[in-house]
Amino acid sequence: MLELAGIIIFGILAQWVAWRFKIPAILPLILIGLLVGPIAAEFLTEDGSKYIEPVWNGKKGLFPGEGLYYFVSLAISIILFEGGLTLKRNEIKNVGPVITKLITLGSAVTFFGAGVLAHYIFGLRWDLSFLFSGLIIVTGPTVITPILRNIPLKKDVSAVLKWEGILIDPIGALVAVLVFEFISVGGDSGFTKTALIEFGKILLFGTSFGFTFAHALAFVINKKWIPHYLMNVVSLSTVLLVFVESEIFAHESGLLAVVVMGMVLGNGKLKNLKELLYFKESLSVLLISILFILLAANINMSDLMLLYTWDTAILFALVVFVIRPLAVFISTYGSNLKLNERLFISWVGPRGIVAAGIASLFGSKLLKEGVEGAEYITPLVFMVVLGTVLLNATTARLFARVVGVFLKNSDGILIVGASKASRLIADYLQKFGKRVVLIDSNKTFIEQANKQGLEAFEFNIYDDDLTDNIELNDIGYLIAMTGSDAVNQYALNNLSKEFGEHGAFRLATADEVKNKNFDEKNVFFSPEDDYINLSETVRDHPTIYEISVNSKEEYYSNLEKIHGQLETVPLFVITKDKNIYLLSEFESKELTLENAKLIYVGNKI
Repeated sequence: MLELAGIIIFGILAQWVAWRFKIPAILPLILIGLLVGPIAAEFLTEDGSKYIEPVWNGKKGLFPGEGLYYFVSLAISIILFEGGLTLKRNEIKNVGPVITKLITLGSAVTFFGAGVLAHYIFGLRWDLSFLFSGLIIVTGPTVITPILRNIPLKKDVSAVLKWEGILIDPIGALVAVLVFEFISVGGDSGFTKTALIEFGKILLFGTSFGFTFAHALAFVINKKWIPHYLMNVVSLSTVLLVFVESEIFAHESGLLAVVVMGMVLGNGKLKNLKELLYFKESLSVLLISILFILLAANINMSDLMLLYTWDTAILFALVVFVIRPLAVFISTYGSNLKLNERLFISWVGPRGIVAAGIASLFGSKLLKEGVEGAEYITPLVFMVVLGTVLLNATTARLFARVVGVFLKNSDGILIVGASKASRLIADYLQKFGKRVVLIDSNKTFIEQANKQGLEAFEFNIYDDDLTDNIELNDIGYLIAMTGSDAVNQYALNNLSKEFGEHGAFRLATADEVKNKNFDEKNVFFSPEDDYINLSETVRDHPTIYEISVNSKEEYYSNLEKIHGQLETVPLFVITKDKNIYLLSEFESKELTLENAKLIYVGNKI
């Protein structure tokens, strides 16, 4: 009981430490597992026992017999199902040719390159070498996001890394599953006709079970045949049912089935998809916390000593410094990415949770089957995972500075609220050469913004997802322009630190306009215009005008004319050097005006 409670407590503590210090959670989880497992057995206990013994050894252990193997199988199935849910067909179409090549051509380079290296450096069989290389294809958003969260990068660079991690997670897992299944059906007899038939059965039952049950689950949820409070647990039980049933019909087809099921559900018309994703994400966090402490603790010191050779260092160096850059440079050939941007993408390639989890599962399965060389799979993959995470977590920021992709000025603009007024202003600023991002929880507003060619995302500012989005690392201005005074104030209070480096502003409230009582620093427009004034002005006169100003006196004179005109609202000032200043910001600075422009919307003066 103490060991089981300790795993959960230490696992969640590791997750909190990872969040607090902005590092991938897999790092403290594996380190804790190694500490309570092989390190404790070797250095900390007198009788050579582990603090946590995952498998019953006759005296102690959490799981009897093959219990750990079954737990890992079910846990990985749930984690891979969640990964499948996040893989959107339209996202693959929209991410652009660079990311598409990275997850296809780049994965092929890694698969064959790392496989050849493992074969010749460690002398592994070809099939085991390619299982190893298939496992290390996967990067994953859970390791990429914490590393890049505080590195201001151009959107193109951060988007490539973000979407590579998201899309390659289930794809890499699928490749590894297929390679393992091919090994399993081949056996010692080689890949005979019978083995190929068995492999075909795995593909057939895995895809058909996943596809069929995904549509069945979506149908009963959309028809509301399942009460809301049971929806998540029914979905969980269905995932486990699909995994087990598929395994019964075709051994080793269960993981393929749950990945397919997740992909079909994620791309279908499931009304409660977001709620299901939140539940599965929370469950995955708990499972990952337990799983990786158990897996790391289950490694023996003898397994780690297998890697205590120069061959390990050579393999790691070639994978990180040769294979990864080769895959990136081939995939980005002919793209708009500069040399320094390609170098940075080549440097950042940490392997993640799915790779380590599946490696442990497959390694233990092959060891049980007596496959020669299988003892290398788990420690080799763990070595690559730990090594790449440590390398990138400690050097990514410095390397970004060295190669010159570190943005010195984060001058992007985040507008909270995507109403017609926000879209009009965003469109003007975008044409002026500024990066503007609109966020709103109103799906219709976001769709309209996207149709106008604006960068807009459906977000609820009360969720943590926004601050985890590494594509917003170049944002330096925050402007809250919703119709809710409470939401605007919340945005300033909670998002200014992340997105308001150069300034955070909001619309004036109705009371501030009426009583002339407001905090000048935090008001976007003049105290005479709130959301209603701005919205009505844009509704009746959706045109932005410019007035040339060459002095502060001329600025205030024109500003008075704008305030005196009905349905006219001043917006901001653009100086000669193309810097944009919101009015409250501009008036607090001592600036020399020459060929500047006062921008307003409404009736033409």
